[in-house]
Amino acid sequence: MSTRQVGTTQAAVLPDAAALLDVADLRVSFRDEHGHWRETVRGVSFQVPPASTVALVGESGSGKSVSVLAAMGLLPARVSRIEPGSRLHFGGQNLLELSAAEQRALRGARIAMVFQEPMSSLNPVYRVGDQIAETLRMHRAMNRSDAMARARALLEEVGLPDPGRRLRAYPHELSGGQQQRVMIAMAIACEPELLIADEPTTALDVTVQRQILDLLAELRVRRKMALLFITHDLGVVADIAEHIVVMRDGIVREQGRADHVLGQPADAYKRALLACRPTLRGRSLRLLQVEDFLEPATLDPGTLEPATLEPATLEPAALDPGTLEPAILEPAILEPAAAPPAALRNKTAEDNPPSAQAGVTGDPLPPLLVVKGLGRVFSIRSGLFRRESFTALKDVS
Repeated sequence: MSTRQVGTTQAAVLPDAAALLDVADLRVSFRDEHGHWRETVRGVSFQVPPASTVALVGESGSGKSVSVLAAMGLLPARVSRIEPGSRLHFGGQNLLELSAAEQRALRGARIAMVFQEPMSSLNPVYRVGDQIAETLRMHRAMNRSDAMARARALLEEVGLPDPGRRLRAYPHELSGGQQQRVMIAMAIACEPELLIADEPTTALDVTVQRQILDLLAELRVRRKMALLFITHDLGVVADIAEHIVVMRDGIVREQGRADHVLGQPADAYKRALLACRPTLRGRSLRLLQVEDFLEPATLDPGTLEPATLEPATLEPAALDPGTLEPAILEPAILEPAAAPPAALRNKTAEDNPPSAQAGVTGDPLPPLLVVKGLGRVFSIRSGLFRRESFTALKDVS
């Protein structure tokens, strides 16, 4: 078992032979508008073991996606470069030595990726079935008939209703959650060893997020593949990840088993990430930020907030990995006053006379919007002279 220096902490990592994806001392630079090269990823090291789930966590701009795009060979060549000394290995194969053709053969077949915005990844002028079939025809040399049959089975596997009909749909005819299921079906089409999911639930509502997370976890176990999950949502991390890699400003701050990183974080930045999450026990007058817990901040006493937020109030043992809420956040929790000042009460009474206040006279105010029997049917061209219709809304009240 070897060790590598990670940010300000020393983290144990697996031997190279046991890692499916091995990223070591990765350094990536981008050229600015003046032609100067600026290093944005600075010595990142982490590993993804086979058939496991690793979460790459950090705020926007921390270098998560850039690190993964470097491994996939998808960085723009004209404005970016991987610095000498970086090491990227997949299954013992040096990714930095592959030709463009070898990289294309690897992507989609052994490594696949689900991007954050499915609508910007799917081609709007091709039907869903054709886009999935293209992957199979390219990497598995299937004919069109077999590829379309396999595409239908994949849509059924990812839980898309009426897969036969969805094959003929265009991306804009699907909801955001359905589009993301299509992207997942496309990614797993060739049974990759590693699936990379880059913030796949960001643009989805909470209910659909849960469904996509459950689907990814189920597919990982069923297909015995590794999952590298990129996110800034610690709630997602607690549910899905076995190992966690925390990044900030292009470096790895902490990594290890999920229960250790969430339950006993050694790095101050990781503790601050956990501490600034909203809790159910009260409300602060402003949204808490990571910087509030990294160093004392002087706050305006007129905001009724505490003068300082001491990092010492956040002990590692005080963090509950099940809820990801700090056990001590008392300085930032502000209870509402028992009653507003007299001037405010008088002003409120003047602006809202009793006749305009609901509940004062006992008569409820009329509703602003009433919906009764709402329906909506869409018509879709099917073939040269045929049109099909489907019902989007029916008798909604």
